This record gives sequence, C-alpha cells and structure tokens, in this order.
Amino acid sequence: MSELPATFVVDLNSDLGEGFGIWTLGDDDALLEVVTSANIACGFHAGDPNTMRRVCEVATGRGVAIGAQVSYRDLAGFGRRSIDIDQLSLTNDVICQIAALDGFARVAGSEVRYVKPHGALYNRTVHDHHQAAAVTAAVAAYNPALPLLGLPGSALLSHAEQAGLQTVAEAFADRGYTAQATLVSRTHPAALLHDPEAVAQRMVRMVHTGRVQSVEGTEVAVSARSICVHGDTPGAVAMAVAVRKALVEAGVEIRPFAS
Repeated sequence: MSELPATFVVDLNSDLGEGFGIWTLGDDDALLEVVTSANIACGFHAGDPNTMRRVCEVATGRGVAIGAQVSYRDLAGFGRRSIDIDQLSLTNDVICQIAALDGFARVAGSEVRYVKPHGALYNRTVHDHHQAAAVTAAVAAYNPALPLLGLPGSALLSHAEQAGLQTVAEAFADRGYTAQATLVSRTHPAALLHDPEAVAQRMVRMVHTGRVQSVEGTEVAVSARSICVHGDTPGAVAMAVAVRKALVEAGVEIRPFAS
C-alpha cells in the first residue's frame, strides 16, 4: 500500500510525567496506550527522577517517542508563570532538562527524540525572539538532530529553522484558538474544550482542511504534523481515545514524527 500524503499522517502527543513526589497528575499509563509521542516533564515545572524513569520505561516499552518537555524553573506555578530570564541562563536551563531526561530515556533503552517547551515558556516563545533564540541555542548545542515542536508561525520555529534545526508544527485538540491562530489564555472561559466527540471532529477537519474555528467564530489556518491532547485536562484519556479513533476512521495514519 502506498504511503498516505503527508497531510494525512499525524502524530498524537501528550504532556506526561507531570506528577511530583507523592502527587500524581493525569493518567500516564492510559495515555501511553493512545499517543505516539510523550512530552515528559524534566523536573523544572513538574516531574522528578522516579517519575521520569518510570514514564520513560513505559513509553519505551510501548514504542512511544520520548520528548523533553522543557520549562521555566517554576515548580510552584507549574511552569505557567512567565519569567524574565537572560538568554544564557535559559539556554543552560533547557540543556539541563534535556540532558536529565535523556539519561533516563537511555537507561530505559531509548533516547530523547525531540524537544517541546511547556506552558508559559511555550507561549512566550511564540512572540519573544530572545527567549526563542535561547531555547533554539540549547537544542543546537545539545543535539542539533533533535526536532523542535511548537506553534506554527511562532518565533521559536522561525529561529529553529534559521539555525538549521528540524521543526514540527503542532495543533491543540483541546485548546481554544484566537483569530491570530494563537492559543487563548487559560483565563478565558473558552480556553479548554471538553466534548470528546466535538474535539475529535474538529481535529479531523483540521487535518483535512488545515483550518479550525477560533473562539471569535472566524476560520483560522492551522496546519500541523502533531496534535496535542493535554494529559492534565479533565477527561484527557477519553479525549485522546476519541481523537485517535476519529482520525483513523477518517483515513489518517497515526505515527510519531520522530523515530
């Protein structure tokens, strides 16, 4: 059978390993049965050595690609507070996180295969060229073969492309979009979507047409190689199952972008 056009091949990713110590968040094991890529917290916004090792082992056993979910040093705020930090310090913080997770991935028989910023760092690097350059510099220094996963049209992906890194555009199944194709603030009542079937059909439409409806009701262009379902969202497992089922039924091949 010939390979489907690239438009109809997508990856499903989720933020995992976001517990800390005795506290758990989300159902990592269930989501690792559904997604093809795992954005694993590296200890700065969530995660700890025990969690990182366990999630890496489960992901490796299930053939799920491991990605470093890097963030600001913000455990108390879960990485959702934007921080002003000089470029070199941010670069070094990102290198530290990638290296830590890569160690546990290698012990599990795999390796870190891509990098994705988390939370406020993700949103900040959509527009902030200094911080986007800092994250890009970290990936280029640690392993320039690692793809960077980010929002289409972001400063992050622009800097990564200029640095010769592979970039992967991402869409969010369960997040609202603005008319500018950016993510709605989590303070907005439409920031999170909760209906699994509606979200699933929205992603089928996005894959086939490259468009989603914004919270303002306008159509915006969103074309992506990977779709994120947040692991900490209520009903995340049902959401991920519904999205995967709908995509497969629509003739979309689900596979990791990084192997």
